[in-house]
Amino acid sequence: MNTREAVANRIKELCSERGITPNGISIISGVPQATVKSILNGESQNPGVVNIKKLCDGFEITLGEFFSTPEFDTLEQEIK
Repeated sequence: MNTREAVANRIKELCSERGITPNGISIISGVPQATVKSILNGESQNPGVVNIKKLCDGFEITLGEFFSTPEFDTLEQEIK
């Protein structure tokens, strides 16, 4: 698993926990629906910290809470 997949999985998990659709979090957070779709489908090479922060605001969590999961803790370094 890479970072992009981990971000997409976390957004899906948070949507599921809160009963929010990807379109719903787009509306709540102000992140364009096309951007959310691109992140979730793995098409976005870099979702960007600003977009992730906006999504966190929509989910009413901090960036720390977003990234504080075993999935992120076990990611391999992507420096090549």
